Amino acid sequence: MTVQDSSGGIADLSSDLRFEIGTDDPLRLDCGIDLAPVTIAYRTYGRLNADKSNAILICHALTGDHHVANTHPITGKSGWWQPMVGPGRILDTDRYFLICSNVLGGCMGSTGPLSIDPASGRPWCLKFPGITIADMVRAQTRLIDHLGIDQLFCVIGGSMGGMQVLEWAAHHPQRVFSAIPIATAARHSAQNIAFNEVSRQAILADPNFLGGDYPLHGVKPSRGLAVARMAAHITYLSETALHRKFGRNLAGRDHFTYGFDADFQVESYLRHQGSTFVERFDANSYLFITRAMDYFDLAAESDGVLANAFARTPVRFCVVSFTSDWLFPTRESRALVHALNAVAANVSFVEIESDKGHDAFLLDEPDFHATLSGFIDSAAEHRGLGRRFFR
Repeated sequence: MTVQDSSGGIADLSSDLRFEIGTDDPLRLDCGIDLAPVTIAYRTYGRLNADKSNAILICHALTGDHHVANTHPITGKSGWWQPMVGPGRILDTDRYFLICSNVLGGCMGSTGPLSIDPASGRPWCLKFPGITIADMVRAQTRLIDHLGIDQLFCVIGGSMGGMQVLEWAAHHPQRVFSAIPIATAARHSAQNIAFNEVSRQAILADPNFLGGDYPLHGVKPSRGLAVARMAAHITYLSETALHRKFGRNLAGRDHFTYGFDADFQVESYLRHQGSTFVERFDANSYLFITRAMDYFDLAAESDGVLANAFARTPVRFCVVSFTSDWLFPTRESRALVHALNAVAANVSFVEIESDKGHDAFLLDEPDFHATLSGFIDSAAEHRGLGRRFFR
């Protein structure tokens, strides 16, 4: 049931849902391990139509979760894509059935390092098996099977969510009618792997990390995880955005302290980002998920030719990048589009003018929203959904 809150957004529609993968049919991981039992936490918005043709899978980014458009249970804040979701909005809950699951390896209800290892009866911690983007998508396919959906109308996501979109399109093309990979790439660059390594080393160096066993001791490597978040958050912004927001403005003072408190507003901002992040995210999950991003490379598993990953694809693509995104720059999107063109795929490409950096896909960007709206409406017409409503 769709409910609007006083601001016009989506209010809490239901409690988190849980899908269980049992020991009778374990999830085979790329590392060679059969993992079971597995829990996948997810949320849905809107209603599935009679022929189950209006389902949209939303894939979240590294530090996101399945709370797309409801109040987050830990932070109390609105969902990470709430402006996009709701009656009459781009992801229209009067027309579409939206699904978002917390990724495998996450820490918001899906099986991950904080989950109990059935062999020991204790949290997995660093004994959790290594995972990949493909493993995350395999878990999602199980969920979609559980919901009785043969083909998703659309799979959409930005950043790491975009990697999942590409994984769906490359390895499950018959199950995807349209795909919208946003601010992403078909493989993680050396620069991005380097940034992830800096973040991981910050976590590993925290004295409370305790070899990953901190949950067993009732502590958290909060300082290390906060620094990891601070370093990563810089990559989500652009120099222009940082200058516009903060410049060299001092933080609540008129002169330098000549010490190491947060003299500048930008320092205070980053410290706040770090301190609030540790309240909702697990350090071990951060390690495993960033490593999964590092491993992602569709060309490497296709004889070094990216186009091979999409040979004879029936999927309709809309690839979106942002001019100021230096974490996943436009050249990465162009490489993807060239590969899709090489196999005569149905692909549209838009580079959005924005000075907001990588995070632009989460923010109010009218041209971006217009692009999504136009593509989704067009795809709906071709899918035969038109403008029917599904209440």
